[in-house]
Amino acid sequence: MTVSAPDTLFNNNDRPLFDKIFHSPPGTFTYWRVRILYATIIGYAAFYLVRQNFSMAMPGIMAEYGFSKIDMGWIATTFSVVYGIGKFINGYLSDRSDARYFMSMGLFLSAMVCLAMGFGSGLLFFTLLWGLNGWFQSMGWPPCARLITQWFSHKELGSKWSLWASSHQIGAVAIFGLGGFLIERFGWRSVLIVPAFVSMGLAFFLLNRLRDTPKEVGLPSVEEYKNDVVHVSQKDDERITLKEVLTIVLANKLVWFMAIANMCLYVSRMGIFFWAPTFLQEFKGVTLVIAGLQLVSFEIASLFGGIVAGWASDRFFGGRRGPVGTVFLLGLSLALFAVWKTPPGHPLLDTLLLIMAGFLLNGPQVLNGIATADFASKRAVGVGTGFTGSFAYIGGAIAGVGVGSIAEKAGWDGVFILFIVTSLISAFFFSLTWNRRAKVLDAAVEEEEIDGPC
Repeated sequence: MTVSAPDTLFNNNDRPLFDKIFHSPPGTFTYWRVRILYATIIGYAAFYLVRQNFSMAMPGIMAEYGFSKIDMGWIATTFSVVYGIGKFINGYLSDRSDARYFMSMGLFLSAMVCLAMGFGSGLLFFTLLWGLNGWFQSMGWPPCARLITQWFSHKELGSKWSLWASSHQIGAVAIFGLGGFLIERFGWRSVLIVPAFVSMGLAFFLLNRLRDTPKEVGLPSVEEYKNDVVHVSQKDDERITLKEVLTIVLANKLVWFMAIANMCLYVSRMGIFFWAPTFLQEFKGVTLVIAGLQLVSFEIASLFGGIVAGWASDRFFGGRRGPVGTVFLLGLSLALFAVWKTPPGHPLLDTLLLIMAGFLLNGPQVLNGIATADFASKRAVGVGTGFTGSFAYIGGAIAGVGVGSIAEKAGWDGVFILFIVTSLISAFFFSLTWNRRAKVLDAAVEEEEIDGPC
């Protein structure tokens, strides 16, 4: 099979950037890499439209039905538990499926559940449906992880994965920016119904844009394309077996370190995800519209934090994710302390501190997925990231009913102590991988030392 010319989008500086991105001939590797990257960014952002909208609806639901924070915490915890279990199981299923159909179906079904919630009522109804949404939401991340590792090599994975991961913030910014206005004009149900219709349409967009592997469109593997043929395994084209799940993922201590780090990180991540609008209204005394705008700033900063962290781990640390993740998490603990101790009545200062916290929080979240992809094999990336994602949503479960209970009984002070302590524990487990990176990168260095400079 003939390998196409070097990637003009990422290696050739002779053409203007706009021309490289939008005028690459159809059928080339550049064309398909750009197409896969923007489609996964838009597609996973759509998952957030029908996930993070519930946190915006929570104050209205509590006001209308008289639910307590503990009640709402159980809804959040149910979602997290189902999502965590689903992420592991669907990680395995996605590695054995076509990512194009798997991801599109998950988004469409998630939107359908969200739409139904916009017309329902009752604590049991919301809990059961939001738990079901957790399962369909878990069909989003694993196929994306598979697609990124099929179309981009380990040598560029940090920067390209972090670009894809901007989808989290794009979706969150969209729903935080519009959610407050929708709710004020049309009520809390509108923030569930409108995003559901948008996401249904985007599910069909994914079905049109995505392709599972380069081989599906007549191209060679990305390793061949990037002249990294020595690291191509014939098994890369095969589907992973259950035995390999045990040996490659579950017996890998580095994957376990990332799983525990992710669990602790997600206490803060999902705590902010579910409770920030309520916290900013109650503890900081701002309106829901101002809270939404503050969270837009938080998410925009998160976008840049993820991109910078991925780029820095490639550029300055040779593919090692541990150093960047550790430093970011130590900084996050300080930023959370500052948010906590700033008294009400200073919305601009609160916004600046939330920007700092968002930047520092998302970097380790992005790096955790990249590091897991590094430590697992290319064939196990879906189940590997699904496994660490399952642990993440143990932390998410704590952030649901746990944070709700703490806020109800001990106030928001106890919540921030929890966030800071878990951030420090996550930093410790990141530090245990300080000198580790993907084996293919170490093998490439060994070959260069043996062969000498070209």
